[in-house]
Amino acid sequence: MDMKTTHEIWSYLNKKYGAASDDHDDYKTKEEVHEDDEHIHDMVVVEDCSTSWSSDDDDNQSTTSSLDMIDDDSSVANYDSTPSILDDQVGSCTDDIATSSSSPSPHCFMSQGFIVEALQSEAHAEAQESVVGMTQQHKGAPIHIDEMIGTVRAALRSAAGGDIDFSPYDTAWVALVRKLDGGEGPEFPSCINCIARNQLPDGSWGDDAIFVVQDRLINTLACVIALTTWNVHSDQCNKGLSFIHENMKRLHEDDENWMMVGFEMTFPTLLEMAKDVGLDMPYDEPALQDIYTKRELKLAKIPIDVLHSVPTTLHFSLEGMPGLLNWDKLFKLQAPDGSLSAPAATAYALMQTGNKKCHEYLADIIDKFNGGAPFIYPVELFERLWVVDRLDRLGLSSYFRTEIDSYLDYVYSEEGIGFTWACSLADIDDTAMGFRLLRQAHFEMKDGEFVVYPGQSSQSVTAMYNLYRAADQAAIPGDDGVVQRAKAYSCAFLQKRRAAGDLNNKWFISSGLPSELAYGLDFPWKANLPHVQTRMYLEQYGGSENVWIGKNLYRMHLFNNDLLLKLAKADFSNFHRQCQLEWCEKNNLEMYGVTPQSAMRAYFLAAANIFEPDRAAERLGWARTAVIAQAISSRFLSSNANATESMLEGLISELTSDGHNLARCGGKYSMTENGLINAFHELIDLFAPGKDASDNLREAWKTWLIELTTNDGHRSCEGNTALLLVRTNLKLSEYSQLEKLTSSICSKLGSRPLSQVNQNGTSTESTENLQLQVDREMQDLAQCVFQSCDAISRVTKQTFHVTRSYCYLAHSSPETIDSHISKVIFEDVV
Repeated sequence: MDMKTTHEIWSYLNKKYGAASDDHDDYKTKEEVHEDDEHIHDMVVVEDCSTSWSSDDDDNQSTTSSLDMIDDDSSVANYDSTPSILDDQVGSCTDDIATSSSSPSPHCFMSQGFIVEALQSEAHAEAQESVVGMTQQHKGAPIHIDEMIGTVRAALRSAAGGDIDFSPYDTAWVALVRKLDGGEGPEFPSCINCIARNQLPDGSWGDDAIFVVQDRLINTLACVIALTTWNVHSDQCNKGLSFIHENMKRLHEDDENWMMVGFEMTFPTLLEMAKDVGLDMPYDEPALQDIYTKRELKLAKIPIDVLHSVPTTLHFSLEGMPGLLNWDKLFKLQAPDGSLSAPAATAYALMQTGNKKCHEYLADIIDKFNGGAPFIYPVELFERLWVVDRLDRLGLSSYFRTEIDSYLDYVYSEEGIGFTWACSLADIDDTAMGFRLLRQAHFEMKDGEFVVYPGQSSQSVTAMYNLYRAADQAAIPGDDGVVQRAKAYSCAFLQKRRAAGDLNNKWFISSGLPSELAYGLDFPWKANLPHVQTRMYLEQYGGSENVWIGKNLYRMHLFNNDLLLKLAKADFSNFHRQCQLEWCEKNNLEMYGVTPQSAMRAYFLAAANIFEPDRAAERLGWARTAVIAQAISSRFLSSNANATESMLEGLISELTSDGHNLARCGGKYSMTENGLINAFHELIDLFAPGKDASDNLREAWKTWLIELTTNDGHRSCEGNTALLLVRTNLKLSEYSQLEKLTSSICSKLGSRPLSQVNQNGTSTESTENLQLQVDREMQDLAQCVFQSCDAISRVTKQTFHVTRSYCYLAHSSPETIDSHISKVIFEDVV
């Protein structure tokens, strides 16, 4: 369906589908939603992110993480080959409606008098908690959402050092270690077997799905050297050599952004080793000259004293620096687990020194990885942070609240964050991700600095994007200028790369990355609706297709896998169906002065913020409040002002008398006004049960009505309308500061769209001033919620939802809003 506007969508559905059916049982299922201190964190920022040495072993997507999955046969990674469960999914509401004579009309938002049938009986309300629990694969085999949730949960709870691919390159280096007791043969013979069973059909070793020349060449050359050294598997050696001969000349084809970490150091070292074991290689290939030149430049820039005195990413490539190393000094930097940053570097150190702790570290990872060694290990901080981020953006956080809380407790630190606690090397990527997620989860975070890797000379697109997200989403009053400088620097960097079309990233390969960055830059946090973000991210998240760049290509299976994507799509399709069930009856809202488009927009804003299956009542309460407020406003601004003023006086009287006057005033109002007043009372009775809640909501409506009748009521009551949306589902009378901020921000946003620009494309001065005021107050609002964990529950984030919805409307063009309505409510997820 290619609908351009809400009016077209409305007309299309109104024409195509029939009357609503009350029989929604076919869509019911049971679905579990698993819900289950303050801390101080000093962060670290570098104002000037360029330095004099190190061209690649820097910032951090080489941070990785791994988690032991349930077992080898049931890991999330093993779902990669499973056919998509969504192509024939029951969740396509429009397809189902079209094939059923009793199917619901897409207008079942409210019945006459704004009464939603779903809210009139407890049984139906419970049914709304979860709509569809089963989807189908191409072959018809059922896959239950709760089964997928259980599989993911088991994987999350088995978290250890990180579920990361083995690296043929690092495995080959470990295989080269000779017996430490002086005997003949390899110290770790299982590595030879691992190499032998993982050769690709074309004779190479490396990632079998993405062909990057450097990845294939460095893996293949290292494996051929290892097999040749021990004089085994000669046929495989010959196939590997043939591949190298055929592809060495292709080195120049790789994107410069996708250069393997330390390649200019490690590949020339391998070539020297190949000569030593007598391999016939194209040593004079012209494409190698550029690699040798880069190596000489880097060697000239390496500060030897820094290399031996502080943790640095140069340690990841120690095996590429023979003749430069003082082992006595380097072992003072050895990690508690015995590693020297990476398995290959640790293996080289073991060859040179016989260090016992190096041996223990390598023996442990070889055992964990079935004879192989990963590019880096452990990577548990990197993995846990990215898991939390992916679950949030895929809209799955509510299912895994206990696991997320556990991960964040584990990650929390008083210092900058790196890829593992086993290494003290903090980086900007993990630190920015951690700062944002921890602060938003109510951990107390002190301002400070975000650090790039020491000696870093170029920036990563994704690291800068995570820095931008941290500064944009987690800034609060009291942060010093570092956070604002970080936001300005990272935003400028990303906009420049975006304008140049240069968005390939040095740590991460993803076809959805350009779209992800574009959406993040176009919709800052204050104007980003959660389920719009999820809908867009479902198209950007690549699942198992996403690949990370280290010394070779590798994959992080716990947060880049197809099962997460299938679960997220199935969950969104259930939400998509539930929205259409909630929006399924014609309601003649026009008779109250509200257009179908306005009603649809009100429901969309509610659904884009409140998307949990068991919160249908809150969605509908939000939408009904918005529609009734607009209907009353429309009546007030109509030509029959006197009659409308009488109605408003009657409404205020009804509020003052707890609603007992309506029957006595039967003939005083028109049928339309009586219907509106009835709807008004039903709203209060349904969403404010109990005297305290009812009084609170009545007072909010009374304030709103009085404001409407004074001055330019249509504009000036925007802030009070926002309070109506908040108070419909929350009791915030004790949170006066939240209410004041909500009212102030929404009043400003109701007076002028933030997207307003001059004809030459620049913002007006008044608009820029308004944006600054809104930004400051949004930070105040964020601080109230982020730092009030005990006083304000998670549900109170609806204050954010309402305010951000006003920001979204002010920020977005009508065409953009219509496009998002279509995507979130009507378009199938494929």
